[in-house]
Amino acid sequence: QVQLVESGGGSVQAGGSLRLSCAAVEYTLSNVCVGWFRQAPGKEREFVAGFGGDRSPYYTDSVMGRFTISLDNAKNTLYLQMDYLKPEDTAMYRCEAGFIFSQCDRRPANHYWGRGTQVTVFS
Repeated sequence: QVQLVESGGGSVQAGGSLRLSCAAVEYTLSNVCVGWFRQAPGKEREFVAGFGGDRSPYYTDSVMGRFTISLDNAKNTLYLQMDYLKPEDTAMYRCEAGFIFSQCDRRPANHYWGRGTQVTVFS
């Protein structure tokens, strides 16, 4: 059974750091498009970071220079290092795999996502 399991969320003061992890079971992340999305209460789901088809990282403008996405193929785990966190980064963060976006299309692939991990940044 395919599973994506996130961890690493929590509450942190503005300016602090968190490292999110997304461990995949029965699904090889290196073969598909992968990334992180977030959704804050009352807001739409937002792309945060992902790897393009050439495995170049892409970030939404608001996290550029503060967040770093990485993939450990040996562990089949996706990470998101978040530094200099801001209150506006508060959201439920969810990893997704097998989706398609403008910089990555690795069809055929099934789209999976985890349950998410909450990140709360207080000032």
